[in-house]
Amino acid sequence: MKALLYRDPADAIAEKFHCDVHFLEQLNPGKTKSIKVGDQLRVPNVEPFELGEVKDIKPGSGINAPAANELPDEPDKRLGEQPAPSQNSSATPESSPATTSVKIDTKTNMLGVFEADKLIAAYPVTIGSAQTASPIGDWKVKGVSKWPRFRYDEKMLKHGQRSGHFYMLPPGPRSPVGVLWIALNKKGIGIHGTAAPDSIGHSVSHGCVRLANWDVVRLAERVKFGTAVSIH
Repeated sequence: MKALLYRDPADAIAEKFHCDVHFLEQLNPGKTKSIKVGDQLRVPNVEPFELGEVKDIKPGSGINAPAANELPDEPDKRLGEQPAPSQNSSATPESSPATTSVKIDTKTNMLGVFEADKLIAAYPVTIGSAQTASPIGDWKVKGVSKWPRFRYDEKMLKHGQRSGHFYMLPPGPRSPVGVLWIALNKKGIGIHGTAAPDSIGHSVSHGCVRLANWDVVRLAERVKFGTAVSIH
């Protein structure tokens, strides 16, 4: 296969609106088995996840961005009518940017993004199972890969040891690692998307930290090379 794409229209629509197929079926009883052009469906009222925009994601672009509920008041006057600052007034120095870090709690299956000590974003995650636990400790972001291929090595997934018998899977939203891979400075371990959004929140991953595709793309905008990642 050239790509691991959605299984059917219901699968694609569910992910676009941040849910799984089972929830979409509950919202639309009897309508999701044979969706055709012109059908109307009830979906969650969220900002849609646009698959085509994954390629345009800029890692780190959201670092130090103000929270939506902390934006300053809009001026009463229209843009361009504000008075110019006095040349004699002293400029106020900008505050130094806060340090961004990621903390993953394996007990609550939650990932938090912090600026200094302030929580600015939180996402539910799936962590490693008891057989292949997520690596406890302090790590750093090594890089971000969009539309990653996945090396399927059963021995690596089950026992943490690479073998010469593996398959190189093509990219796509139904790849085991989803649409995006955030590599950590530990070989083979990363924070990534998923092919199964209904699995998020459980300990079933093979050592990695897994998010829904619609969340991992947002997380990628909050981290950059060298961002500290703590798994505890």
